[in-house]
Amino acid sequence: MSDQIIIYSSYNCGYCDLAKKLLDQKQIKYQEINIQDDPSQRDIMLERANGKRTVPQIFFKNLHIGGFEELKKLDVSGKLDSILDG
Repeated sequence: MSDQIIIYSSYNCGYCDLAKKLLDQKQIKYQEINIQDDPSQRDIMLERANGKRTVPQIFFKNLHIGGFEELKKLDVSGKLDSILDG
């Protein structure tokens, strides 16, 4: 499933760390793309996230989850598990 969830991140990003920690606690594998390490990925992220520039930007397959706060809301509501299982 690591190819199913992608997190675009950068260094010194507290929300990126929180998103990865949440997924780690739920034992959900993900692929991290650091846009500082690979700046060409920033344009891909912007296109996929409809112009959103902040990190993290989180995707499940082709579904744009959003950032950490959206991920957390999905988890608290129980919808994250149904999205991942679906």
